[in-house]
Amino acid sequence: MTNFTDIFGSMVFNKDVMRQRLAPDIFERLEDVMDNGGEMDPDVANAVAEAMMKWAMEKGATHYTHWFQPMTGITAEKHDSFIQPDGEGGVGLDFRGKHLIKGEPDASSFPSGGLRATFEARGYTAWDPTSFAFVKDGSLCIPTVFCSHSGEVLDKKTPLLRSTEAVCKEALRIVRLFGDTETKRIIATAGAEQEYFLIDRNLFNKREDLVVTGRTLFGAAPPKGQEMEDHYFGTLRPRVAEFMRDLDTELWKLGVYAKTKHNEVAPSQHELAPGYSRVNLAADHNQITMEIMKKVAERHGLACLLHEKPFRGVNGSGKHNNWSLATDTGKNLFSPGKEPETNRQFLLFMCAVIRAVDENQDLLRISVATAGNDRRLGGSEAPPAVISMFLGDYITNILTSVGEGHGAKQTAAEKMETGVSSVPEFLKDKSDRNRTSPFAFTGNKFEFRMPGSSVSIACPNVMINTGVADALRDFAERLEKADDFDSEVNILIAETMQKHKRIIFNGNNYSEEWAEEAKKRGLCCYNTAVDALEHYTDEKNLALFARHKIYTESEVCSRQEIMLENYSKVIIIEASTMADMVRKDIMPACLAFEKSLAETAAAKKAIGLEVAESTEVGLVKKIDFLCRELEKRVALVEARTAKAKGIAETAEQARYICDELYVTMHDLRAVADELETIVSDEFWPVPAYRDLLFSV
Repeated sequence: MTNFTDIFGSMVFNKDVMRQRLAPDIFERLEDVMDNGGEMDPDVANAVAEAMMKWAMEKGATHYTHWFQPMTGITAEKHDSFIQPDGEGGVGLDFRGKHLIKGEPDASSFPSGGLRATFEARGYTAWDPTSFAFVKDGSLCIPTVFCSHSGEVLDKKTPLLRSTEAVCKEALRIVRLFGDTETKRIIATAGAEQEYFLIDRNLFNKREDLVVTGRTLFGAAPPKGQEMEDHYFGTLRPRVAEFMRDLDTELWKLGVYAKTKHNEVAPSQHELAPGYSRVNLAADHNQITMEIMKKVAERHGLACLLHEKPFRGVNGSGKHNNWSLATDTGKNLFSPGKEPETNRQFLLFMCAVIRAVDENQDLLRISVATAGNDRRLGGSEAPPAVISMFLGDYITNILTSVGEGHGAKQTAAEKMETGVSSVPEFLKDKSDRNRTSPFAFTGNKFEFRMPGSSVSIACPNVMINTGVADALRDFAERLEKADDFDSEVNILIAETMQKHKRIIFNGNNYSEEWAEEAKKRGLCCYNTAVDALEHYTDEKNLALFARHKIYTESEVCSRQEIMLENYSKVIIIEASTMADMVRKDIMPACLAFEKSLAETAAAKKAIGLEVAESTEVGLVKKIDFLCRELEKRVALVEARTAKAKGIAETAEQARYICDELYVTMHDLRAVADELETIVSDEFWPVPAYRDLLFSV
């Protein structure tokens, strides 16, 4: 029988370990820095470093690394051993506070968006004591921030920490105004539901597109996809169940709150959902989760696909970001309570989010803007690219009624009638759920459904935190000056609903009617990543980040540059891979099959058999036509890829790739996929969707 208490966090230098291994006064001073910030005294850092090293070595660690999150979207590590020459041909151990607190990776070798040149190489990693160190693969991993020699932020963790401090500071002002004197800290929480595909590794290795780009660039639809809806929540197949058991164990060791697992809608698609934790820790844990998923899959002879749309025609994979605010006393600020109609604090916090989402639609869209996510958004349970909010009719009506100056009528919760006497009675929720909404209230938190499966959740949470902080700040300034507090709260609710009600939509976000309605409401309709990213440096966004000290103007510009560069690089790699597969695999296979058919027709004719136009001859003609079309289209892809590479200006290059190159790639795929439906499996050079989706 598994002893979860022994497994969970066994490889984490958490507070329980600290209490056991640090002197009480050292632990108390460290905890104060962790909870309240401030400088760390050298004697504390040295004591923590020594205890951390001894603990890590007991866990099998020989090295330490500053574990950070550069703008590559994945984590980075540089490993140093604990040993130090003793001058007599032997070694001693050397890991002190200075090694714990500061590291020096090469800042010019990571994406910087022009902030750092090759001759300006120095960068720093600095320990983040709010996220626990852990042992992985024989190294002590120390979570850190990452910045350049001149102080510019080069990572995803630092802005997240800044934004968390901003929203928690402003939220504390609000709860104080409502008479809460017990709360000392507000905590931003998150939980990222991680969707992914599992396919057989041998089949994965036979497809250049999967190996190089993480998605299939060609592939005809199989006879069966997800039409029967029989995979969702279905019984786990033995191979998948074994993978999930192993994955849970590895994640639990690292303190990751892996809680829920199930089959998703598409064949071979699955989901892992964690428990909620502090947003900074949640972002770290999600990065760990993606890494461990891939490693565990390989041990099981599988490949874990984290691309947003690895297969055309079936669901893509998202990463639903569940965000909320809570007090350090355990109260969720978005819990409506039994009588939300009279819970003015809850309603005011709801209004802060409504305003934040409406005023920062562009930033929320930017936070999920990748080439891969462009393939996913807009259908198959992925929300559209247009931002809106779902609150449910119940909460919407309460906010509207309070804003109009009259109380909302309280309705008792209804009992669910199942019609089966043996089933216990239970109460319905006041509102249904909406799986098409980009930003949905789900009872006591908000589910941002737009992030793609491969992205870090840091950037989406930076945008949410900062937007909500801005709204709460304005609310607090007005309420602190108000002569009649209750009256001013009602006025704020009314003004928010009047000004920002356009962002609330409780209907079907997939409908054509909503697409037209969204335009009428003046909502941001950025269908592609490039459309969205062009607005990153808008004046209002620069002012927002400056107000809350999240980014400087140069840091925003660098992120825009990095994201546009990444978009272009991804599609250029995909286009080059497509051309390579057509030239080396698909075209030769089609010609070989055509030759086989022609030889069969000639042999039949030689012995006097009738050769029908509808059989060999007809197929030869069709394949010949499609091959000539394939040649024309691959040549056009190659030409446009070459042109794209020659465009020096980043934004211009991304726009050309979005508008011209990608369209050509789509046209090339259409011909290749049609050929796949004709050419015999014996000749087709790569595993088909049928095999990829149903082999595990």
